[in-house]
Amino acid sequence: MDFTSQDSSEMAAFRKEVKEHLDKIVPKDLVYSPDWRDYPDSDYQKRREIQKSLGSKGWLAPTFPKEHGGGGLTVDHAIVIDEELEKLNLSFGDAGGIYGPSILVWGTDEQRKRMLPPILNGQVQTWILLTEPHGGTDLASAKTLAVRDGDEYVINGSKTFVGSDRKPDQFWTLVLTDPKGPRHQNLSWIMIPTDAPGITIQPLNILSTGGVGDHNNSVFFEDVRVRSDNLVGGENKGWQVSSTAMEIEHGGGGDVGENRYLEHFFNFCKTANLDNDQRDLIADAFLNDEPRRLFGLRNFWMRHTRQNLQYYGSQFRYVRRMGGLRNARVMQQVMGYMSLVRDKQWSPEDRWIELYMRSAITAVHPGGTQNIDKVIVARRMGIGRSVKEEAGKLE
Repeated sequence: MDFTSQDSSEMAAFRKEVKEHLDKIVPKDLVYSPDWRDYPDSDYQKRREIQKSLGSKGWLAPTFPKEHGGGGLTVDHAIVIDEELEKLNLSFGDAGGIYGPSILVWGTDEQRKRMLPPILNGQVQTWILLTEPHGGTDLASAKTLAVRDGDEYVINGSKTFVGSDRKPDQFWTLVLTDPKGPRHQNLSWIMIPTDAPGITIQPLNILSTGGVGDHNNSVFFEDVRVRSDNLVGGENKGWQVSSTAMEIEHGGGGDVGENRYLEHFFNFCKTANLDNDQRDLIADAFLNDEPRRLFGLRNFWMRHTRQNLQYYGSQFRYVRRMGGLRNARVMQQVMGYMSLVRDKQWSPEDRWIELYMRSAITAVHPGGTQNIDKVIVARRMGIGRSVKEEAGKLE
């Protein structure tokens, strides 16, 4: 069955417009590498300018309302934009990303007008801070404390395994606002400007995937003061706000991009001397990845048309992660030790295969995250419960 789509005359014209704009704004010397350490500061700045240019046209958040900085376009437009960026090895995600829907759904009119345009226009870079040193995947156990003091909150605590190699302009995070309150009813969702005094960002030297901007940090807050109207959704209502953000982060955003790692693996196989068993494994790699691609397309469409995602986000994320592990094994079986070579001179496909070996491990978030995905799917399907768990609101 062919799941590819054909452009309508309207989308063909729009695709031409997108290509022409990208041809004008994307430098020919933009770095393309599997290792974030290969990217100079100048390249980062070039990518920021591309992002801002796309944002000025509403193309970073094509299906968000125009009045908030989005494009006011359809999901078909969003797919075209993502596909054309992918062809140039560019991926900015949806600028609305995790934060936009949270503000759109739970923010006040004033917050939507103030907070959304800078995000959707690409003017600010944002990290989401959720994991704490003690809690792992248990986000509801957050202990970073926010105490109300007049028109401000005073924040103390820390987050870890977050961020990238570039300092952002703002953080979005869960904070504890009622230490004595019941679980899930004691947290708040707040935006913290990164230039506020008392913030320390400490890089972590850990196994990482090595991709663009892929870098982890710990962030410490010491008497950090934040204006109270940066809290979205109401005090102690942060868990419901975060459920919208997590619906996107947990696979609900979907994906229309190709599997760049598999493309490099297949390129290697085209010139390798392989036996029949190895050729069978190559077919297995394709079959392992195809459900991920189809689930990604489905979720992308549902997200941009504001559909109820039910259990689809966690389903997609689980399939993507476990399929990645299976394909890492396939690559090792076909390529042997060469799949683990990272040296620039000798690594097949310019280190992309070795990168996949690491990313297949780190993408699973070892420590039980894949089991959390299965639990979420079960709860959303109503297995073992009289009432199905609801998905996070996207509209």
